[in-house]
Amino acid sequence: MSITRRHVLTLALAGPVVAALAPRAMAATPEVYAEGGIAVDGSDVVAYFAQGAPVAGDPAITHDYMGATWRFSSAANRDLFAADPAAYAPQYGGYCAYAVSQGYTAPTVPEAWSIVDDKLYLNFSTSVRTRWERDIPGHIAAADANWPAVLA
Repeated sequence: MSITRRHVLTLALAGPVVAALAPRAMAATPEVYAEGGIAVDGSDVVAYFAQGAPVAGDPAITHDYMGATWRFSSAANRDLFAADPAAYAPQYGGYCAYAVSQGYTAPTVPEAWSIVDDKLYLNFSTSVRTRWERDIPGHIAAADANWPAVLA
């Protein structure tokens, strides 16, 4: 059987329909940025508020929340988080706040952070944080509108 122009056109038109009906090969992005199950690179999120700096969490001091393991530098910080995770967990699940404002997710680094209106925001890098800082209210509004749809 020879392939005709009609066969090629039929396959070209059917391809998008089949792709739309097929189950997704990849699962949705997890709600919390967690490499290897460890949230936000193992940083103690309470320390951003209490010490004004990123502090590495201790692998022996943890709390499980939203499907990820969160590390803390002290039992006191762990207990504060456990009592009110929403007060300390970074916005947008710890994904880059700037990326979420642009409609996608990206990982973050501990050094690229800011607290705005008592909420922690993390960014992909310090240079991306500089872009984020150019219009924080606008980026927050855009990210809030995009979240959590960017996880799909």
